[in-house]
Amino acid sequence: MRLWIGVGILCLAAVGVAAYLHSPRFGRPFRPQRLARVEASSHYINGHFENLKPVPVISGPDKGLIRGLMDYFMEERPGAVPEEPVPSAKVNLWKQDRNEDFVVWMGHSSFYMQLDGKRILVDPVFSDYASPIFFANRAFKGSNVYTADDIPPVDILVISHDHWDHLDYPTIMSLKDKIGKIVCPLGVGEYFEEWGFRPSQLYEEDWDSDVEIAPDFHIHVLTAQHFSGRLLERNPTEWASYAFITPTHKVYYSGDSGYGPHFRDIGDAFGGFDLALLENGQYDPQWHNIHMLPEETAQAATDLQARYVIPVHNSKFALARHAWQAPMQSLEKAHRGASWNLLTPEIGEKVSMQKPGRFPEWWVNRK
Repeated sequence: MRLWIGVGILCLAAVGVAAYLHSPRFGRPFRPQRLARVEASSHYINGHFENLKPVPVISGPDKGLIRGLMDYFMEERPGAVPEEPVPSAKVNLWKQDRNEDFVVWMGHSSFYMQLDGKRILVDPVFSDYASPIFFANRAFKGSNVYTADDIPPVDILVISHDHWDHLDYPTIMSLKDKIGKIVCPLGVGEYFEEWGFRPSQLYEEDWDSDVEIAPDFHIHVLTAQHFSGRLLERNPTEWASYAFITPTHKVYYSGDSGYGPHFRDIGDAFGGFDLALLENGQYDPQWHNIHMLPEETAQAATDLQARYVIPVHNSKFALARHAWQAPMQSLEKAHRGASWNLLTPEIGEKVSMQKPGRFPEWWVNRK
């Protein structure tokens, strides 16, 4: 009897897991029209997307997926999670003048911008976990400042790629009625259509595409060096960086990326940037091909000919082994003597595009 009870429990568990893995948050296979577009891309090779220069995701001994996941969840990572709440601020975005240009970093790689009268939301993740399972990758205390209710209607939602810490199903669904247009890389539009968004809302583009949002307001979908996938599939959708070009400002967002020659190419193509939001965090020497080290972030800023830099992809989730303060400490050191200025706002703090100002090193002497 006990044996059959155990078998029954295992069967129910298997059915539950299978049902969960087929839930909308994981996505669905491409519909024929989208598959045709994806397969027409020169970056889609043998059934998956490739970087401009093929690079290994892990440069070192390949432990395999299962062993790698076990090591990730079981290993000691001292200092990876802060003992104290992360300092933060909060701006009432509903009350901001539409004619004021500014950026609000919302932790990790989420940020809100107003540029030339447009409201732009990038890679929003307001959930407590950057993971498909509730107990993994919990947000640091104090880092989850904003909710969907705090976000006014946005003209443009921009998504860099389909990883859980950038494309968050609960957040997207809670914002659904506030989103005007969506800009995303090839393949990512399938998620949005499955989640009930209209195809007419989508600008789903390949690298080196120019999306004209309004006269003289362009979002360029550009190269990044990374990978994609929500579960075990390999690079089913594209990943991207972005240039926001308006009559008054030039802003660049790296998305997730390893260091590569594309940064210099992009900097030359656009003649530099007023502001660059660059990945700086959740890195490891073995992953540097797909997540820059701080010293590489500093070099990327120089290559891009950026005037100001805001480091992102840090201070909210522990996705790597390093201490939570390490990205900021290392980049602050690496930028000394550089041609660009480092901006270090707290999560939720407003940064003016006209007069960015100076920010204290809020991570110093915090545990």
